[in-house]
Amino acid sequence: MGRAENPARVLASWALLVVVGLNLRPILSSISPLLVQIRAETGMSYQASAWLTSLPVVCMGLVALFGVRLQARLGDRKGVALGLSMILGACLWRFYGQQGQTLVATALLGGAGVALIQVLVPALVKQQFPHRVALALGVYSASLMAGGGLAALISSVVAGHFNHWQSGLGIWLIPAAVALLMWWRFPFTGTATDGLVTPADHAPIRPLRSRRAWLLALYFGLVNAGYMSMVAWLPAYYVQMDWSATRSGSILAFMTIFQVIAALLMPAIAHRSTDRRPLLALSLGAQAIGYVGLVMWPLAAPHVWVALIGFGLGACFALSLILILDHCRKPRDAAQLAGFVQGVGFLVNALSPWMTGWLRELTGSFVLAWWVLTAAVVAMLVLTRIFSPASNSVSLMGVEARTTASV
Repeated sequence: MGRAENPARVLASWALLVVVGLNLRPILSSISPLLVQIRAETGMSYQASAWLTSLPVVCMGLVALFGVRLQARLGDRKGVALGLSMILGACLWRFYGQQGQTLVATALLGGAGVALIQVLVPALVKQQFPHRVALALGVYSASLMAGGGLAALISSVVAGHFNHWQSGLGIWLIPAAVALLMWWRFPFTGTATDGLVTPADHAPIRPLRSRRAWLLALYFGLVNAGYMSMVAWLPAYYVQMDWSATRSGSILAFMTIFQVIAALLMPAIAHRSTDRRPLLALSLGAQAIGYVGLVMWPLAAPHVWVALIGFGLGACFALSLILILDHCRKPRDAAQLAGFVQGVGFLVNALSPWMTGWLRELTGSFVLAWWVLTAAVVAMLVLTRIFSPASNSVSLMGVEARTTASV
């Protein structure tokens, strides 16, 4: 890790990566297990409540598109601290909120905070863990997925204990506060660039002009779209089959176990090869089988289907981040490309829970939505073949060369 020779500092860096990642999904996944109580007290429809998951993802997309400018203006240290503060504020507001409008506002606030952190992390990882990029992204992805699963499991338990659904949402201010304190006390080395980034340091590679960048953005959006629908609607799907809120939340937490396993295992395997396609194909295939199982045999083997979906989603998120970094040589370029790809990709993601809620209201069932997700991952499975190591290494060079000549 270069300059991080101090073992304590190395351990602190890994711990910080985990703690920050844990805070990036509870704002989404704490809603679904409590959706019955929330809708009963606020009067929100299925389609309206879908915005509680979609809006944070829209924020992730829009903020990510401006990530490089925000990084230049705020710097890494202040940017991550601001993002954690916004998540903390959203959770605190939810603790006292009682109306649907409050939940929508906190979805926007928390989503913007998550987005700000997510757009900074890939470049920070490439800078902080230059020789362990795949492993670090795996640990980050696993902690992110674990935070989502813990929120799905614990939120309903806390809400039931206090007979107060707001407590189940607001409890997540505690890990946000812990992460904020840790970040401010032990920031990554090399994050002292607050306000010191010059325009030349961030000469853009102009992904808007790159067909490959747009393709990566669409791919990132669709291979990960199922996660947002699962977080928003999987518990509701099983509540309709007379499962309790706690039991339905637990199946989402069970899915997270396999997301975490895949997010740790697949990048470790990917580190041994420069070709990501076989692992991406395996991951997309697992998702497709899982979605078909949810439709055809939802009660026969629910944990099998959810495990396959979780494994596929966890692997796809980590591998797609690695795929983005495969196209970049420098942390600066990684920040620019990751911001664009995540920005457009998360806007695609945002359509997923809204589409699922809309199809649920239109048809009275989630079945059609699961078929749409199946079709999407099969299409991406076909597209995966184009991401060969040779094409990855040269696909953005023309754009970069033109940009360098113009600077």
